[in-house]
Amino acid sequence: METKSVMIVGVGGQGSLLASRILGNVLLQQGFAVKVSEVHGMSQRGGSVVTYVKYGDAVYSPTVEKGEADVIISFELLEAARWAGYLKKGGKIVTSTQTLDPMPVITGAAAYPQGIIENLKSMNIDVTAVDALSLAEQAGSAKASNVVLMGVVSKKMDFDESVWQEALNQCVPEKFIEMNRKAFALGRAAE
Repeated sequence: METKSVMIVGVGGQGSLLASRILGNVLLQQGFAVKVSEVHGMSQRGGSVVTYVKYGDAVYSPTVEKGEADVIISFELLEAARWAGYLKKGGKIVTSTQTLDPMPVITGAAAYPQGIIENLKSMNIDVTAVDALSLAEQAGSAKASNVVLMGVVSKKMDFDESVWQEALNQCVPEKFIEMNRKAFALGRAAE
């Protein structure tokens, strides 16, 4: 199998590390070679955070170059637009509709861009946009929006749901497992 590339993008504190661990666990259970590389950026200050997950028969580099990503999973709408250039032709974006104002918007130097989903679709990008924040709150915590998006992604990958449940069991602390199972189920049902 040729190497596949997934980018998980968002803003610091949105849970990209847990999402990459869940996805990596699923892929390892399927027998793939997997490399995960996290790029923090200004994560402590609400800055852009990127995690690369590559998998296949043999993976030689953990990073993803422009035009290489098969899938971009975005926890924040502007981050989906920021990283769209990394998507390969025919790639997919799964994004939360959540918006978090970056510093130029907060200071009044810029306005938050409008029509992001429509702009991405006008570039012939397959976009799935879900209100992951509302679904996470419904599951019990806004912090579970990352797991909601993993539920959405699980419907787009050809792996049995039981593999995803096992990954949740292995990656999520026990005291949060039930809430995250609910978030995952809401994500799976979102489309």
